[in-house]
Amino acid sequence: MSTSLIGSKSGTANIAALMTALLAACVAFQLNASMLSPALVTMGRELHTDQATIGLSQTSFFTAAALFSLFLPRLSDIVGRKKILVIMMVLMAAGSVISALAPDVTWLFVGRIVQGVSGPTVPLCLIMLHSAVSEPKKYGVLMGLITAVNGGIAGVDSFVGGYFAEHYGFRSIFWLMVALAVVATGLIVWLAGESKPGEGTRMDWAGVFFIVVAVGALLTALNQASGLLAGFSAATLAWSVGLAVVAVVAFALFWNTEKRSKHPMVEVAHLRQRATWAPLLTTTLTMTGIFAVINGIVPAFVQAADPGFGIGATEMSLLILTPYALLGWVFGPVSGRLAPMLGYTRVLRIGMVGSLVALAIIGFFGLHSLGLMITGTVLLGIMYAGTVNIMLNGLGVVLSPKGNPGFLPGMNAGAFNLGAGLSFLVLPAVLVAAGSMGGAGSYLATVVVALVVTALALGASMLIPKPVEAEVAH
Repeated sequence: MSTSLIGSKSGTANIAALMTALLAACVAFQLNASMLSPALVTMGRELHTDQATIGLSQTSFFTAAALFSLFLPRLSDIVGRKKILVIMMVLMAAGSVISALAPDVTWLFVGRIVQGVSGPTVPLCLIMLHSAVSEPKKYGVLMGLITAVNGGIAGVDSFVGGYFAEHYGFRSIFWLMVALAVVATGLIVWLAGESKPGEGTRMDWAGVFFIVVAVGALLTALNQASGLLAGFSAATLAWSVGLAVVAVVAFALFWNTEKRSKHPMVEVAHLRQRATWAPLLTTTLTMTGIFAVINGIVPAFVQAADPGFGIGATEMSLLILTPYALLGWVFGPVSGRLAPMLGYTRVLRIGMVGSLVALAIIGFFGLHSLGLMITGTVLLGIMYAGTVNIMLNGLGVVLSPKGNPGFLPGMNAGAFNLGAGLSFLVLPAVLVAAGSMGGAGSYLATVVVALVVTALALGASMLIPKPVEAEVAH
Protein backbone atom coordinates (compact mmCIF):
# COMPACT_ATOMS: atom_id res chain seq x y z
CA MET A 1 0.00 0.00 0.00
CA SER A 2 1.28 3.42 -0.96
CA THR A 3 1.10 6.24 1.52
CA SER A 4 0.88 9.98 1.06
CA LEU A 5 4.07 11.78 0.20
CA ILE A 6 2.92 14.87 2.04
CA GLY A 7 5.03 13.78 4.94
CA SER A 8 4.05 13.14 8.54
CA LYS A 9 0.81 15.11 8.19
CA SER A 10 2.30 17.87 10.27
CA GLY A 11 4.37 20.02 7.94
CA THR A 12 2.69 23.41 7.64
CA ALA A 13 4.59 24.25 4.45
CA ASN A 14 3.60 20.95 2.86
CA ILE A 15 -0.05 21.45 3.78
CA ALA A 16 0.05 25.00 2.40
CA ALA A 17 1.52 23.66 -0.84
CA LEU A 18 -1.15 20.97 -1.05
CA MET A 19 -3.92 23.51 -0.39
CA THR A 20 -2.57 25.74 -3.16
CA ALA A 21 -2.77 22.85 -5.62
CA LEU A 22 -6.21 21.68 -4.46
CA LEU A 23 -7.70 25.18 -4.48
CA ALA A 24 -6.36 25.75 -7.99
CA ALA A 25 -8.07 22.55 -9.14
CA CYS A 26 -11.36 23.46 -7.43
CA VAL A 27 -11.35 27.01 -8.82
CA ALA A 28 -10.69 25.66 -12.33
CA PHE A 29 -13.59 23.22 -12.00
CA GLN A 30 -15.99 25.76 -10.50
CA LEU A 31 -15.35 28.22 -13.31
CA ASN A 32 -16.15 25.46 -15.79
CA ALA A 33 -19.44 24.98 -13.98
CA SER A 34 -20.52 28.58 -13.45
CA MET A 35 -18.68 31.05 -15.69
CA LEU A 36 -20.73 30.22 -18.79
CA SER A 37 -24.12 30.99 -17.24
CA PRO A 38 -24.16 34.70 -18.24
CA ALA A 39 -22.72 33.85 -21.67
CA LEU A 40 -25.43 31.45 -22.89
CA VAL A 41 -27.21 34.08 -25.00
CA THR A 42 -23.93 35.07 -26.66
CA MET A 43 -23.08 31.41 -27.29
CA GLY A 44 -26.42 30.82 -29.01
CA ARG A 45 -25.95 33.86 -31.23
CA GLU A 46 -22.36 33.04 -32.22
CA LEU A 47 -23.12 29.35 -32.86
CA HIS A 48 -26.39 30.15 -34.67
CA THR A 49 -28.62 28.02 -32.48
CA ASP A 50 -31.46 28.50 -30.01
CA GLN A 51 -31.23 28.86 -26.25
CA ALA A 52 -32.84 25.48 -25.59
CA THR A 53 -30.01 23.74 -27.44
CA ILE A 54 -27.35 25.83 -25.71
CA GLY A 55 -28.98 25.00 -22.39
CA LEU A 56 -28.63 21.31 -23.21
CA SER A 57 -24.86 21.81 -23.55
CA GLN A 58 -24.87 22.82 -19.89
CA THR A 59 -26.98 19.78 -19.05
CA SER A 60 -24.49 17.54 -20.86
CA PHE A 61 -21.64 18.93 -18.75
CA PHE A 62 -23.42 18.40 -15.44
CA THR A 63 -24.67 14.94 -16.43
CA ALA A 64 -21.16 13.86 -17.40
CA ALA A 65 -19.85 15.36 -14.16
CA ALA A 66 -22.40 13.38 -12.14
CA LEU A 67 -21.60 10.08 -13.88
CA PHE A 68 -17.82 10.36 -13.60
CA SER A 69 -18.22 11.36 -9.94
CA LEU A 70 -19.73 7.96 -9.21
CA PHE A 71 -16.57 5.96 -9.84
CA LEU A 72 -13.47 8.12 -10.34
CA PRO A 73 -12.95 8.69 -6.58
CA ARG A 74 -12.97 4.91 -6.07
CA LEU A 75 -10.63 4.40 -9.03
CA SER A 76 -8.30 7.00 -7.53
CA ASP A 77 -8.01 4.89 -4.36
CA ILE A 78 -6.59 2.11 -6.53
CA VAL A 79 -4.42 3.81 -9.17
CA GLY A 80 -3.53 7.01 -7.30
CA ARG A 81 -5.45 10.13 -6.34
CA LYS A 82 -2.89 12.57 -7.71
CA LYS A 83 -2.76 10.67 -11.00
CA ILE A 84 -6.55 10.75 -11.44
CA LEU A 85 -6.76 14.44 -10.50
CA VAL A 86 -4.04 15.30 -13.03
CA ILE A 87 -5.85 13.31 -15.74
CA MET A 88 -9.08 15.14 -14.87
CA MET A 89 -7.38 18.54 -15.19
CA VAL A 90 -5.75 17.58 -18.51
CA LEU A 91 -9.11 16.45 -19.90
CA MET A 92 -10.70 19.64 -18.58
CA ALA A 93 -8.15 21.62 -20.59
CA ALA A 94 -8.70 19.41 -23.66
CA GLY A 95 -12.46 19.84 -23.44
CA SER A 96 -12.00 23.59 -23.12
CA VAL A 97 -9.86 23.66 -26.28
CA ILE A 98 -12.50 21.65 -28.18
CA SER A 99 -15.22 24.05 -26.99
CA ALA A 100 -13.16 27.14 -27.81
CA LEU A 101 -12.57 25.91 -31.37
CA ALA A 102 -16.08 24.45 -31.83
CA PRO A 103 -17.35 25.26 -35.35
CA ASP A 104 -20.90 24.34 -34.35
CA VAL A 105 -22.97 23.33 -31.35
CA THR A 106 -22.25 19.61 -31.85
CA TRP A 107 -18.58 20.14 -31.10
CA LEU A 108 -19.55 22.33 -28.17
CA PHE A 109 -21.42 19.33 -26.75
CA VAL A 110 -18.34 17.15 -27.26
CA GLY A 111 -16.13 19.66 -25.49
CA ARG A 112 -18.49 20.08 -22.56
CA ILE A 113 -18.83 16.32 -22.08
CA VAL A 114 -15.03 15.95 -22.05
CA GLN A 115 -14.86 18.77 -19.50
CA GLY A 116 -17.41 16.84 -17.42
CA VAL A 117 -14.78 14.20 -16.62
CA SER A 118 -13.58 16.71 -14.01
CA GLY A 119 -16.88 16.33 -12.14
CA PRO A 120 -15.48 14.76 -8.94
CA THR A 121 -12.79 17.44 -8.51
CA VAL A 122 -14.11 18.73 -5.17
CA PRO A 123 -14.75 15.34 -3.50
CA LEU A 124 -11.40 14.04 -4.72
CA CYS A 125 -9.63 17.13 -3.35
CA LEU A 126 -11.38 16.62 0.00
CA ILE A 127 -10.24 12.98 0.07
CA MET A 128 -6.64 14.03 -0.65
CA LEU A 129 -6.82 16.68 2.07
CA HIS A 130 -8.27 14.20 4.57
CA SER A 131 -5.40 11.78 3.96
CA ALA A 132 -2.88 14.58 4.57
CA VAL A 133 -4.40 16.36 7.59
CA SER A 134 -5.16 14.28 10.67
CA GLU A 135 -5.95 17.11 13.13
CA PRO A 136 -9.78 17.54 13.10
CA LYS A 137 -9.86 21.33 13.64
CA LYS A 138 -7.31 22.04 10.93
CA TYR A 139 -9.05 19.69 8.52
CA GLY A 140 -12.41 21.31 9.24
CA VAL A 141 -11.19 24.80 8.36
CA LEU A 142 -9.39 23.68 5.20
CA MET A 143 -12.33 21.49 4.17
CA GLY A 144 -14.63 24.49 4.55
CA LEU A 145 -12.34 26.64 2.41
CA ILE A 146 -12.20 24.10 -0.42
CA THR A 147 -15.91 23.29 -0.35
CA ALA A 148 -16.90 26.97 -0.23
CA VAL A 149 -15.27 27.41 -3.65
CA ASN A 150 -17.83 24.91 -4.96
CA GLY A 151 -20.58 27.45 -4.23
CA GLY A 152 -19.05 30.08 -6.51
CA ILE A 153 -15.94 32.24 -6.52
CA ALA A 154 -17.56 34.92 -4.35
CA GLY A 155 -19.86 35.78 -7.25
CA VAL A 156 -16.93 36.96 -9.37
CA ASP A 157 -17.19 33.99 -11.75
CA SER A 158 -20.50 35.13 -13.24
CA PHE A 159 -19.29 38.70 -13.72
CA VAL A 160 -16.05 37.59 -15.37
CA GLY A 161 -17.96 35.26 -17.67
CA GLY A 162 -20.38 38.00 -18.67
CA TYR A 163 -17.60 40.53 -19.24
CA PHE A 164 -15.50 38.22 -21.42
CA ALA A 165 -18.54 37.11 -23.44
CA GLU A 166 -19.64 40.70 -24.04
CA HIS A 167 -16.24 42.10 -24.99
CA TYR A 168 -14.35 39.14 -26.50
CA GLY A 169 -16.97 36.51 -27.39
CA PHE A 170 -17.79 33.26 -25.63
CA ARG A 171 -14.68 31.49 -26.96
CA SER A 172 -12.50 33.72 -24.79
CA ILE A 173 -14.09 32.15 -21.71
CA PHE A 174 -12.99 28.69 -22.80
CA TRP A 175 -9.44 29.91 -23.46
CA LEU A 176 -9.42 31.31 -19.93
CA MET A 177 -10.55 27.87 -18.73
CA VAL A 178 -7.67 26.29 -20.65
CA ALA A 179 -5.17 28.58 -18.91
CA LEU A 180 -6.63 27.85 -15.48
CA ALA A 181 -6.67 24.08 -16.08
CA VAL A 182 -3.03 24.14 -17.25
CA VAL A 183 -1.98 26.12 -14.16
CA ALA A 184 -3.92 23.75 -11.89
CA THR A 185 -2.31 20.73 -13.56
CA GLY A 186 1.16 22.14 -13.05
CA LEU A 187 0.52 22.94 -9.39
CA ILE A 188 -0.87 19.46 -8.70
CA VAL A 189 2.10 17.77 -10.38
CA TRP A 190 4.53 20.01 -8.51
CA LEU A 191 2.96 20.35 -5.07
CA ALA A 192 0.66 17.39 -4.36
CA GLY A 193 1.74 13.99 -3.11
CA GLU A 194 0.42 10.62 -4.22
CA SER A 195 -1.65 8.14 -2.21
CA LYS A 196 -3.10 4.75 -3.18
CA PRO A 197 -4.89 3.22 -0.18
CA GLY A 198 -6.56 0.62 -2.40
CA GLU A 199 -3.45 -0.34 -4.38
CA GLY A 200 -3.64 -3.95 -5.55
CA THR A 201 -7.45 -4.02 -5.53
CA ARG A 202 -9.29 -4.75 -8.77
CA MET A 203 -11.76 -2.16 -10.03
CA ASP A 204 -15.33 -3.44 -10.21
CA TRP A 205 -16.08 -2.32 -13.77
CA ALA A 206 -19.32 -4.33 -13.99
CA GLY A 207 -20.63 -2.46 -10.96
CA VAL A 208 -19.45 0.83 -12.45
CA PHE A 209 -21.35 0.10 -15.67
CA PHE A 210 -24.66 -0.62 -13.95
CA ILE A 211 -24.55 2.32 -11.51
CA VAL A 212 -23.58 4.72 -14.32
CA VAL A 213 -26.47 3.43 -16.47
CA ALA A 214 -28.85 3.72 -13.50
CA VAL A 215 -27.94 7.29 -12.59
CA GLY A 216 -27.53 8.38 -16.21
CA ALA A 217 -30.97 7.04 -17.14
CA LEU A 218 -32.53 8.71 -14.09
CA LEU A 219 -30.93 12.10 -14.81
CA THR A 220 -31.96 11.89 -18.47
CA ALA A 221 -35.50 10.92 -17.43
CA LEU A 222 -35.67 14.00 -15.22
CA ASN A 223 -34.41 16.19 -18.04
CA GLN A 224 -36.99 14.71 -20.42
CA ALA A 225 -39.76 15.14 -17.85
CA SER A 226 -38.91 18.82 -17.45
CA GLY A 227 -40.04 19.24 -21.07
CA LEU A 228 -43.57 18.39 -19.96
CA LEU A 229 -43.70 21.77 -18.20
CA ALA A 230 -44.07 23.45 -21.58
CA GLY A 231 -46.97 21.18 -22.55
CA PHE A 232 -48.05 17.55 -22.47
CA SER A 233 -46.44 15.18 -24.93
CA ALA A 234 -47.19 11.45 -24.94
CA ALA A 235 -43.81 10.71 -26.53
CA THR A 236 -41.92 12.71 -23.89
CA LEU A 237 -43.87 11.03 -21.10
CA ALA A 238 -43.14 7.60 -22.59
CA TRP A 239 -39.42 8.39 -22.84
CA SER A 240 -39.34 9.61 -19.25
CA VAL A 241 -41.15 6.55 -17.90
CA GLY A 242 -39.03 4.21 -20.02
CA LEU A 243 -35.79 5.75 -18.80
CA ALA A 244 -37.00 5.59 -15.20
CA VAL A 245 -37.66 1.86 -15.66
CA VAL A 246 -34.17 1.42 -17.12
CA ALA A 247 -32.75 3.20 -14.05
CA VAL A 248 -34.60 0.88 -11.65
CA VAL A 249 -33.52 -2.26 -13.53
CA ALA A 250 -29.90 -1.08 -13.76
CA PHE A 251 -29.78 -0.32 -10.04
CA ALA A 252 -31.16 -3.79 -9.26
CA LEU A 253 -28.43 -5.30 -11.44
CA PHE A 254 -25.85 -3.11 -9.68
CA TRP A 255 -27.06 -4.40 -6.30
CA ASN A 256 -26.83 -8.03 -7.41
CA THR A 257 -23.42 -7.48 -8.99
CA GLU A 258 -22.05 -5.97 -5.79
CA LYS A 259 -23.35 -8.92 -3.75
CA ARG A 260 -21.48 -11.41 -5.96
CA SER A 261 -18.28 -9.47 -6.68
CA LYS A 262 -15.03 -10.39 -4.91
CA HIS A 263 -13.89 -6.77 -5.23
CA PRO A 264 -17.14 -4.77 -5.17
CA MET A 265 -17.26 -1.08 -5.93
CA VAL A 266 -19.11 -0.90 -2.62
CA GLU A 267 -20.11 -3.64 -0.21
CA VAL A 268 -23.87 -4.16 0.04
CA ALA A 269 -23.49 -4.05 3.82
CA HIS A 270 -22.29 -0.46 3.49
CA LEU A 271 -25.28 0.47 1.34
CA ARG A 272 -27.58 -0.70 4.13
CA GLN A 273 -25.86 1.41 6.80
CA ARG A 274 -27.28 4.75 7.92
CA ALA A 275 -23.81 6.22 7.44
CA THR A 276 -24.37 5.69 3.70
CA TRP A 277 -28.02 6.15 2.80
CA ALA A 278 -28.90 8.84 5.37
CA PRO A 279 -26.40 11.47 4.09
CA LEU A 280 -27.27 10.60 0.48
CA LEU A 281 -30.99 11.05 1.21
CA THR A 282 -30.31 14.30 3.07
CA THR A 283 -28.21 15.67 0.22
CA THR A 284 -30.83 14.80 -2.40
CA LEU A 285 -33.71 16.33 -0.43
CA THR A 286 -31.72 19.45 0.49
CA MET A 287 -30.74 20.14 -3.10
CA THR A 288 -34.30 19.49 -4.27
CA GLY A 289 -35.68 21.99 -1.78
CA ILE A 290 -33.17 24.81 -2.17
CA PHE A 291 -31.16 24.67 -5.40
CA ALA A 292 -33.78 25.94 -7.87
CA VAL A 293 -35.02 28.55 -5.39
CA ILE A 294 -31.77 30.51 -5.35
CA ASN A 295 -30.68 29.65 -8.90
CA GLY A 296 -33.99 30.03 -10.70
CA ILE A 297 -37.14 30.98 -8.80
CA VAL A 298 -35.84 34.03 -6.91
CA PRO A 299 -33.84 35.52 -9.84
CA ALA A 300 -36.86 35.11 -12.12
CA PHE A 301 -39.20 36.74 -9.59
CA VAL A 302 -37.10 39.80 -8.82
CA GLN A 303 -36.56 40.47 -12.55
CA ALA A 304 -40.25 40.13 -13.42
CA ALA A 305 -42.07 43.46 -13.70
CA ASP A 306 -45.23 41.83 -12.36
CA PRO A 307 -45.44 40.45 -9.70
CA GLY A 308 -41.73 41.01 -9.04
CA PHE A 309 -39.59 44.11 -8.74
CA GLY A 310 -38.61 44.60 -12.39
CA ILE A 311 -34.86 44.92 -11.83
CA GLY A 312 -32.29 44.12 -14.51
CA ALA A 313 -30.06 41.07 -14.68
CA THR A 314 -26.92 42.93 -13.58
CA GLU A 315 -28.66 44.57 -10.63
CA MET A 316 -30.21 41.23 -9.69
CA SER A 317 -26.76 39.62 -9.63
CA LEU A 318 -25.37 42.42 -7.47
CA LEU A 319 -28.27 42.34 -4.99
CA ILE A 320 -29.06 38.62 -4.88
CA LEU A 321 -26.46 36.24 -6.29
CA THR A 322 -23.22 37.99 -5.36
CA PRO A 323 -24.02 38.47 -1.63
CA TYR A 324 -25.29 34.89 -1.51
CA ALA A 325 -22.10 33.46 -3.05
CA LEU A 326 -19.76 35.82 -1.17
CA LEU A 327 -21.20 35.00 2.26
CA GLY A 328 -21.12 31.29 1.46
CA TRP A 329 -17.43 31.67 0.63
CA VAL A 330 -16.72 33.61 3.83
CA PHE A 331 -18.66 31.35 6.19
CA GLY A 332 -17.48 28.05 4.69
CA PRO A 333 -14.22 27.95 6.69
CA VAL A 334 -16.12 29.13 9.80
CA SER A 335 -18.57 26.24 9.69
CA GLY A 336 -15.70 23.90 8.85
CA ARG A 337 -13.90 25.10 11.98
CA LEU A 338 -16.99 24.59 14.14
CA ALA A 339 -17.81 21.11 12.79
CA PRO A 340 -15.18 19.09 14.69
CA MET A 341 -15.88 21.03 17.90
CA LEU A 342 -19.70 21.16 17.91
CA GLY A 343 -20.21 18.09 15.75
CA TYR A 344 -20.71 17.78 12.00
CA THR A 345 -24.35 16.74 12.30
CA ARG A 346 -25.15 19.50 14.81
CA VAL A 347 -23.67 22.20 12.58
CA LEU A 348 -25.53 20.67 9.63
CA ARG A 349 -28.85 20.88 11.48
CA ILE A 350 -28.18 24.45 12.58
CA GLY A 351 -27.64 25.29 8.92
CA MET A 352 -30.79 23.41 7.93
CA VAL A 353 -32.93 25.27 10.46
CA GLY A 354 -31.38 28.57 9.34
CA SER A 355 -32.13 27.65 5.71
CA LEU A 356 -35.77 26.99 6.63
CA VAL A 357 -35.95 30.43 8.26
CA ALA A 358 -34.38 31.98 5.14
CA LEU A 359 -36.91 30.27 2.86
CA ALA A 360 -39.75 31.45 5.11
CA ILE A 361 -38.48 35.04 4.89
CA ILE A 362 -38.23 34.76 1.10
CA GLY A 363 -41.71 33.27 0.70
CA PHE A 364 -43.80 35.11 3.28
CA PHE A 365 -42.08 38.51 3.28
CA GLY A 366 -39.58 38.78 0.41
CA LEU A 367 -42.21 38.51 -2.30
CA HIS A 368 -43.57 41.88 -1.15
CA SER A 369 -40.32 43.65 -0.20
CA LEU A 370 -37.04 43.70 -2.12
CA GLY A 371 -35.18 44.49 1.10
CA LEU A 372 -36.58 41.41 2.83
CA MET A 373 -35.94 39.31 -0.27
CA ILE A 374 -32.28 40.33 -0.08
CA THR A 375 -32.32 39.55 3.66
CA GLY A 376 -33.65 36.07 2.98
CA THR A 377 -31.09 35.29 0.28
CA VAL A 378 -28.25 36.66 2.42
CA LEU A 379 -29.30 34.35 5.26
CA LEU A 380 -29.54 31.48 2.77
CA GLY A 381 -25.99 32.24 1.66
CA ILE A 382 -24.76 31.90 5.25
CA MET A 383 -26.88 28.93 6.28
CA TYR A 384 -27.05 26.88 3.09
CA ALA A 385 -24.04 27.82 0.93
CA GLY A 386 -21.75 28.48 3.90
CA THR A 387 -22.96 25.76 6.27
CA VAL A 388 -25.22 23.01 4.90
CA ASN A 389 -23.31 22.62 1.64
CA ILE A 390 -20.03 22.44 3.54
CA MET A 391 -21.27 19.85 6.04
CA LEU A 392 -22.86 17.59 3.42
CA ASN A 393 -19.63 17.51 1.41
CA GLY A 394 -17.58 16.97 4.56
CA LEU A 395 -19.79 14.16 5.86
CA GLY A 396 -19.36 12.34 2.56
CA VAL A 397 -15.64 12.12 3.31
CA VAL A 398 -15.56 11.49 7.07
CA LEU A 399 -18.35 8.86 6.99
CA SER A 400 -16.90 6.88 4.08
CA PRO A 401 -15.73 3.35 4.98
CA LYS A 402 -12.02 3.17 5.81
CA GLY A 403 -11.49 0.37 3.32
CA ASN A 404 -13.23 2.30 0.54
CA PRO A 405 -12.68 6.04 1.16
CA GLY A 406 -13.61 7.11 -2.37
CA PHE A 407 -17.04 5.45 -2.39
CA LEU A 408 -19.27 7.79 -0.39
CA PRO A 409 -17.82 11.11 -1.67
CA GLY A 410 -18.48 9.92 -5.22
CA MET A 411 -22.02 8.79 -4.46
CA ASN A 412 -22.65 12.04 -2.59
CA ALA A 413 -21.55 14.05 -5.62
CA GLY A 414 -24.11 12.08 -7.61
CA ALA A 415 -26.75 12.92 -4.98
CA PHE A 416 -25.94 16.65 -5.34
CA ASN A 417 -26.52 16.45 -9.09
CA LEU A 418 -29.65 14.31 -8.73
CA GLY A 419 -31.11 16.77 -6.23
CA ALA A 420 -30.32 19.71 -8.50
CA GLY A 421 -32.12 17.99 -11.36
CA LEU A 422 -35.13 17.19 -9.19
CA SER A 423 -35.22 20.77 -7.94
CA PHE A 424 -35.46 22.20 -11.45
CA LEU A 425 -38.15 19.65 -12.26
CA VAL A 426 -40.34 19.87 -9.16
CA LEU A 427 -40.28 23.57 -8.26
CA PRO A 428 -40.90 25.01 -11.76
CA ALA A 429 -43.69 22.43 -12.14
CA VAL A 430 -45.29 23.75 -8.95
CA LEU A 431 -44.91 27.33 -10.23
CA VAL A 432 -46.73 26.43 -13.46
CA ALA A 433 -49.40 24.36 -11.71
CA ALA A 434 -50.11 27.18 -9.24
CA GLY A 435 -50.46 29.77 -11.98
CA SER A 436 -54.19 30.13 -11.32
CA MET A 437 -53.36 31.54 -7.88
CA GLY A 438 -52.00 34.70 -9.46
CA GLY A 439 -48.41 35.96 -9.75
CA ALA A 440 -47.27 36.28 -6.15
CA GLY A 441 -49.49 33.39 -5.05
CA SER A 442 -47.85 30.92 -7.43
CA TYR A 443 -44.38 31.94 -6.24
CA LEU A 444 -45.49 31.60 -2.61
CA ALA A 445 -46.83 28.09 -3.30
CA THR A 446 -43.50 27.17 -4.88
CA VAL A 447 -41.48 28.39 -1.89
CA VAL A 448 -43.85 26.58 0.50
CA VAL A 449 -43.17 23.31 -1.36
CA ALA A 450 -39.44 24.09 -1.10
CA LEU A 451 -39.93 24.60 2.64
CA VAL A 452 -41.66 21.23 3.01
CA VAL A 453 -38.95 19.37 1.08
CA THR A 454 -36.20 21.11 3.08
CA ALA A 455 -38.01 20.19 6.31
CA LEU A 456 -37.95 16.56 5.14
CA ALA A 457 -34.20 16.97 4.57
CA LEU A 458 -33.86 18.19 8.16
CA GLY A 459 -35.71 15.09 9.30
CA ALA A 460 -33.43 12.86 7.22
CA SER A 461 -30.38 14.57 8.73
CA MET A 462 -31.47 13.31 12.15
CA LEU A 463 -30.64 9.79 10.94
CA ILE A 464 -27.02 10.60 10.02
CA PRO A 465 -24.63 9.07 12.59
CA LYS A 466 -21.93 11.16 14.25
CA PRO A 467 -18.51 10.86 12.60
CA VAL A 468 -16.85 10.43 16.00
CA GLU A 469 -13.28 10.06 14.73
CA ALA A 470 -13.52 13.37 12.82
CA GLU A 471 -14.63 15.32 15.89
CA VAL A 472 -12.79 16.65 18.92
CA ALA A 473 -13.52 14.70 22.10
CA HIS A 474 -15.07 16.79 24.88
